[in-house]
Amino acid sequence: MTTSAAEESGAHPRFAEALSELGLDDLHPRIRRFPDGARTAVEAAEAIGCELSQICKSLIFAADGVPVLVLMDGSSRVDVELVRRELGAEKVTRARAELVRETTGYAIGGVPPFGHRTRTRVLADRSLLDHDTVWAAAGTPHTVFPMDPKTLIAHAGATLVDVREQTA
Repeated sequence: MTTSAAEESGAHPRFAEALSELGLDDLHPRIRRFPDGARTAVEAAEAIGCELSQICKSLIFAADGVPVLVLMDGSSRVDVELVRRELGAEKVTRARAELVRETTGYAIGGVPPFGHRTRTRVLADRSLLDHDTVWAAAGTPHTVFPMDPKTLIAHAGATLVDVREQTA
């Protein structure tokens, strides 16, 4: 892939490189850039014009101090107790911003589901499969890309789980 393809798409260079390594160069033209940002799931859904649940959030947690990535639909919250049980961990907490950047190479609000600096365990909530297409960050708070959830989960190397917080 040429540098200009990454520059044109607006994707983070590390994420652009990951796309090439995965044979996904054809995704570059489908990356959408929003100058005003799409830092939150709500902002991303409004900018794209899709349902909030079609946004794939990439959230880093610390399970007994070890980073784990959880992929969750944009309209749901992660139940950390379910993540704890799934991992057999004693304690699961939201990761601090420094740990997110250190682990993934990206800032909060722009973490993609794959293409991270380090290899991390990945859990994907089953709710993502409710859609034909989901949108995820492309490495910056201003860029997103569409992908069918099964392909996204496969490229992330994720284990399919049920870790969505149940609403009353």
